Amino acid sequence: MKKNNVIYGHSLLTEEDIYFFKEGTHTKLYEKLGSHLMSVNNVDGVFFAVWAPNAKGVFVIGDFNNWNKKSHPLKPRWDSSGIWEGFIPNLKNSDKYKYHIISKYNQQSFEKSDPFANYSEVSPKTASIVWDLNYEWNDQEWMRVRKKYNSLNASFSIYEVHLGSWKKKDGRSLTYKELGDDLVNYVLEMGFTFVEFMPIMEHPFNGSWGYQTTGYFNPTSRYGTPQELMYLVDRFHKSGIGVIFDWVPSHFPSDGHGLAYFDGTNLFEHADPRKGFHPDWKSYIFNYGRVEVNEFLINSALFWFDKFHIDGLRIDGVASMLYLDYSRKGGEWIPNINGGNENLEAIDFLQKLNNAVFSNFPDVQVIAEESTAWPMVTRPSYTGGLGFGLKWNMGWMHDVLRYFSKDPIYRKYHQNDLTFSLIYAFNENFLLSLSHDEVVHGKQSLLEKMVGDDWQKFANLRLLLGYMYTHPGKKLLFMGAEFAQRNEWNHDYSLDWHLLEYQSHSQIQQMVKDLNLLYKNETTLFENDFEPSGFEWIDYNDYEKSIISFLRYGTSNKHVTCIIGNFTPQAYQNYKIGVPFEGKWKKVFDSDNLKYGGSGYCDNTEFHAQKKPHHGREYSLTLKIPPLGMIVLKHER
Repeated sequence: MKKNNVIYGHSLLTEEDIYFFKEGTHTKLYEKLGSHLMSVNNVDGVFFAVWAPNAKGVFVIGDFNNWNKKSHPLKPRWDSSGIWEGFIPNLKNSDKYKYHIISKYNQQSFEKSDPFANYSEVSPKTASIVWDLNYEWNDQEWMRVRKKYNSLNASFSIYEVHLGSWKKKDGRSLTYKELGDDLVNYVLEMGFTFVEFMPIMEHPFNGSWGYQTTGYFNPTSRYGTPQELMYLVDRFHKSGIGVIFDWVPSHFPSDGHGLAYFDGTNLFEHADPRKGFHPDWKSYIFNYGRVEVNEFLINSALFWFDKFHIDGLRIDGVASMLYLDYSRKGGEWIPNINGGNENLEAIDFLQKLNNAVFSNFPDVQVIAEESTAWPMVTRPSYTGGLGFGLKWNMGWMHDVLRYFSKDPIYRKYHQNDLTFSLIYAFNENFLLSLSHDEVVHGKQSLLEKMVGDDWQKFANLRLLLGYMYTHPGKKLLFMGAEFAQRNEWNHDYSLDWHLLEYQSHSQIQQMVKDLNLLYKNETTLFENDFEPSGFEWIDYNDYEKSIISFLRYGTSNKHVTCIIGNFTPQAYQNYKIGVPFEGKWKKVFDSDNLKYGGSGYCDNTEFHAQKKPHHGREYSLTLKIPPLGMIVLKHER
C-alpha cells in the first residue's frame, strides 16, 4: 500500500522480531530499527522504523522533501509494539533525515535524530544520515586469536586516548584515516597491548569528551565516516593491538534532538527527577525498569562488537547506576522496594548486559568504572555478581597519588597508602588506572603531582609507573603521561609533543616502552594477577626507610620476580632482603637507570642469593637500593 509517497507493508520486522522485542531479548534490533537501504518492487529506497509508542504521528523529514513535516508519514504497526515504519522509495545512501514526532497527549511536536542512526551530520548540526555499514575487514587472524589477548591471564596494558586531542594537524584534529597511521604506529612502538578510545559515539558538546552521548549506534562524524573508523580498528588489529571503546549507559543529555522526551513522554528516562535526572551531570538517567530501554542499550553494546569488531567496552559511571542516592541528599531519592539505596533495576540491567555480551562474544572484555566497594562486580551473575570481566581499581589510584603528593620525609607515616590495596587486591579482577580524570580540573598532570625539584619529580614519576606495572592488576595509562606531560590535559589542544625534544621527557617515554616490554615478557607480572598465589610480600613494614619489597609468581612457583621500591631520596648500600631461592638473580628493570634520567646508583646487573636466612626465608640478597627508585630482579635457575 502506498500513501503520501510512503510504501507500507514491506517491513524488515517479522513477527518473531516483534515477539523478541516485546520480550526484551532481541539482540540485533540495529538491523531492524533505524534507516536501512532496501528494494521494494525493484525500486531502491530506505526502510524506516522507530519506537515511539506515545506518538500521534511520526513523519520522516529531510533534504529529499525539503524538510516537509507532512509529506512522508510513517505508520504504526498493528501489534502494539509502539513501532512506526514505512518504506520511502528513491532515497539513497548519504541522504539526511530526522523524525518529526507529534505527541498524542499534548499535541507538541519534536524534531528528533534517529536513535538507531549509524551516521550523522558533523556537530553542531544534528540530522541523521542514511548510511550503509558494509566494510571489507582484514583482521581475520586477530579475530581468530584475540581470546588469548583478552584472557585474564594475559598482559593487559592500555593506552587511553581522546582522539580529538591526541595530536593536531594545522590546528585541527586528526581524522580516523590519519590516526590509522600515526596513532597505530605510536601505540605499536610504545608496546601497549590495547588502546582505549574515550567515547567516540556521537555527542553534541566537545567539552563533554563524549560522555554526553546522543548517538548510541553512531560514531562521531567529527573525524570521518563509520568505515574510516572501521579502518582504524582494522589497522590496530593487523598490528596485534586490541581496541576498547568507552561507553556510557548511565545517562544521556537533554539536547532537544536526542533521546530526552522522545515522543512527548519520558520514554527513555524516568519521569520522576529523583530517579531520572542526574544532579552532577545535569543529564537524564535511563529507565532501567523499562524492557525496551534495556534492550536499546544492550543492542548498542552488541552493535559495537558486531559491526566495529571492538575487543572491549569500558562502562562509564557504574557507581552512579548502582546507587539510588548517588550524589543525592536525603529526600532527593526514592528507596527501592526493600527500603534500601540499591538500584535493583540497574543491577538487573548490568547483569543482563554482561550476559548478553559474553554469550554473543565470549572472547571480549567488559570493564567497569566502579568507584565504590560494591561486592562481586567481576563475578558471574549466576553467583550474584554483576558479571564484568574487569574493574578499575580506584582505591589503589587514590591511595598512591595521595602518597606521591607527600614530601618523602613524611612518607614513613603513610606506608599504608602504598600497601593497603594488597588487602583487597584479589577480591575482584582489578585494572590499575591512571586515567584522564586524574589530570584535569586543577588536579595537575601526573608529573606535577609529584613533589620535590625537577629531578625528584621525574624520579617519583618513574617510581609510580614502576609500581603500577609490578603491582597485581591490569594497567591503563592516559595519553601524555608516557612522556611526562607537564600541563593538564585540555581537550581543545594537542598533547605537548614538543617536550620530547627535552631529554628528561624522552627518557620517561623510553622507560614506558621498556616497562611495556618487561610486562609482556615477564609472565610473573601478569599470569596470576587475580590469584593470591601470584603475590607475596617480602617486607611491607620497613616504613622507617619507606621501602617495600615483594615477590610475583607465575603459574609455576619456579618462576618468580622480586621487586624492591625505595620511596625516599636516600640511597642504601647494603640492604638485605629474604628470597625463596638461592643462586643468580638478574636485574631486568631499574627505574634509576641512567638512560631513564636516573642516577645509576645500582650498577650491578646480577646478584647471588646466599644461604643466610632473612625475612623468614632461607636465602637472602644484599643490594644497593637507588634513591626514589625501583629495581626488578628475576630468578635464574
